Amino acid sequence: MSKIEEIVDALENKISKVLHKQEVLKKTNEKLSERLENQQQKLLEQQEEIVSWAEKYETLKIANSMLGSDENKRETKLKINALIRDIDHCISQLSE
Repeated sequence: MSKIEEIVDALENKISKVLHKQEVLKKTNEKLSERLENQQQKLLEQQEEIVSWAEKYETLKIANSMLGSDENKRETKLKINALIRDIDHCISQLSE
């Protein structure tokens, strides 16, 4: 009978340890999930900021070439021509 009690006690101890370890792992998982979510949000914000800076850079390149800068003149001319075509298209639609 004593042997069975020892086996049951040992089994209870092992189950208790497993349950404790499960709780610890569950808490760790929750912390990591929260951290992952925060990092993903930060990444999205940084990607939006990159897009914003890229747009500002393009605008600045166009402005510099309009001010007489020799760099990016071709791109600016193409952009102006595209805008003129758009305006001409709008005028022709209004004329109809």
